[in-house]
Amino acid sequence: MTLIVVPYLFPVRKPVLNKHFPKLENFCQTLLAIGLIAGMSGCSDASLVTPPPQNFSSSLNTTAAEQHPRFSYDGRYLVLASDRQAQRNILLYDLPNQRLIPLPGLNQPGIMHDLPDISADGRYIVYVSENSGKPDIFVYDRQTQQTEKISKDWLGEVRNPTISGNGRFVAFETNRSGQWDIVIYDRGANAELSLPQEN
Repeated sequence: MTLIVVPYLFPVRKPVLNKHFPKLENFCQTLLAIGLIAGMSGCSDASLVTPPPQNFSSSLNTTAAEQHPRFSYDGRYLVLASDRQAQRNILLYDLPNQRLIPLPGLNQPGIMHDLPDISADGRYIVYVSENSGKPDIFVYDRQTQQTEKISKDWLGEVRNPTISGNGRFVAFETNRSGQWDIVIYDRGANAELSLPQEN
């Protein structure tokens, strides 16, 4: 949609305005110009690219709840939590190709997986899971299809993990001290880094 704006300056009775309010004419013209510029700045090629909800499981949205979306650095991958298939799972959506990407070994039947985040190039996914009977923080490596438990033997509850762009650091909330605090976990200098692709 293209918006064409033709500025129109309203005639002002100069003898009256200039005699009593000499700067009002310039002020009114300035206000009109600012309004026109502000209105034109809202015109862009931005649009929604969300596909509509569908009943098959390979689409982004279904009739089940979809929550906690997080983009990779370049916006190619979108990780999210979904209630499709009657349980909370982690899904990875490829935006350019408009399809879900399999995550072998991540989602386990009958176990809740929630609150995901993703590294810069989409290699690592951090999330909360209850596969050991209590919520824990895990990092899934898409390249090796292996999962690393970050909050092993952790006292207290954990929630809302996030992973650094390079995949080395994981931060999450914990209440082990009696209040909710932030913990930063270093996966170590030997952790293979996840970096955005160079163009």
